[in-house]
Amino acid sequence: MTSIATATSDRNGMKLSQALGLGAAVLGMVVVLLLPLPAGLPPAGLSMMAIMLFAVIIWMTEAVPYAVSAALIIALIAFILGLGPDLAQPKNLMGTAKALSMALSGFSNTAFALVAGAMFISAAMMITRLDKRIALLVLSRVGGKTSRILAGVIFVGFILSFFVPSTTARVSCIVPIVLGIIAAFGVSPKSRFAAVLMIATAQADSLWNVGIKTAAAQNMIAVGFIEKQLGYSVSWLEWFIAAAPFSAIMSVVLYYVLLQAIPPEVEEIEGGKETIARELREMGPVTSAQWRLLIISFALLFFWSTEKVLHNFDSSTTTLAAIALMLLPGIGVMNWKDAQGRIGWGTIVLFGVGISLGECLLSTKAASWMANYVVAAFGLQHMAVLAIIAVLALFLIIVHLGFASATGLAAAMIPIVIAVLQSIQTPGINIIGLTMIAQFVISFGFILPVNAPQNMVAYSTETFTARQFIRTGIPITICAYGVILLMSMTYWRWLGLTG
Repeated sequence: MTSIATATSDRNGMKLSQALGLGAAVLGMVVVLLLPLPAGLPPAGLSMMAIMLFAVIIWMTEAVPYAVSAALIIALIAFILGLGPDLAQPKNLMGTAKALSMALSGFSNTAFALVAGAMFISAAMMITRLDKRIALLVLSRVGGKTSRILAGVIFVGFILSFFVPSTTARVSCIVPIVLGIIAAFGVSPKSRFAAVLMIATAQADSLWNVGIKTAAAQNMIAVGFIEKQLGYSVSWLEWFIAAAPFSAIMSVVLYYVLLQAIPPEVEEIEGGKETIARELREMGPVTSAQWRLLIISFALLFFWSTEKVLHNFDSSTTTLAAIALMLLPGIGVMNWKDAQGRIGWGTIVLFGVGISLGECLLSTKAASWMANYVVAAFGLQHMAVLAIIAVLALFLIIVHLGFASATGLAAAMIPIVIAVLQSIQTPGINIIGLTMIAQFVISFGFILPVNAPQNMVAYSTETFTARQFIRTGIPITICAYGVILLMSMTYWRWLGLTG
């Protein structure tokens, strides 16, 4: 019997932990659906709270792949809302067709178009190997000192954040280069030097997810909800001016924390610069495809950074135009067949469903009802702005410990954060600015390897242990929390982000 059960488990690809996670998600959803309807909450709102709980448990436990979770959430919204009372006419059923249109609403969002376009840019970088060339060029300038190599790895994460709008893709590009450096230097993959470089690869990219609007999908979730619910489109430059100083400060913090927490065995490794130079020579001269991609990327970066300054073309539109150029015969750098195998379609689907989930929470009044509860529970209604930021940031940091995807966390939390801020009666607060600050915190994911896909990519190299990652992640998170509060009192206050 045991062998039959094992064979069935292997064939279905579901582990016991996944089965338990799925069971917990279904149970939690059913329990919420059976609760008495609270005052002020429509039946559709209670249904959406149940579906949100299902989604959160599924994402936290990774009971099913993210793309599968997206399909489940769409089906649940279509059937559960469709079989319930209509929002406008409660005496009539909503119907599955109308509910399905709500479940798919996120796929018509401009932020969705930007994330989908970003995946193609990442694919173009991988196909042409331009991302590797940029990384090697930066590292070729740093020399053989271990501290300078560490600084170079962090700087590579910063540079690639402008050109590769996918954290996982950036880390996947840098990891083989770092492994090559470790091997070429004759250093053990289990050494502290190897651990420092690989942890820096993941953490630096996570830090610059905060600083650059187009660096991560979760930022697009926040931007999409800000535009939809608050009627304001945050430009690339506005985001960069607000967030880049935070990432720059934390990059310096990361450098010193890593050197103090896991000091490399040696101060300098002979032949470091020559190793990078050899890898560059092996790549050969810059190809015509790389030149074309570089020109298109710089043009796109120009349009992103001058939005609302020199023109009114939004980031999504300019990105899609750039993708069209990249795919054009002759001018372009790739074809559809090459690109499609390198696109994270599951991430794209999850992103669209995440936006839909948030919009459904808002339209059914579930988000505002939960916000009122949170405001009352934490006593936020009349708190000072700094106290509001302190409570929200700490709450999001703790919640992130259970999430393996900042995209999922943003989809679940940003609509509630907006509703919470709208419920607060403290005069003069800037809801848009505070939502952005909350999104900065959502991108943290510094403590556990499982808190972000890029962490897991680095962790899979077995160059560091989970304990080493936590040992560096906790002080980085504490420092990041402190910098959030410091900048809220100073820089962001001067910019008007806090009110």
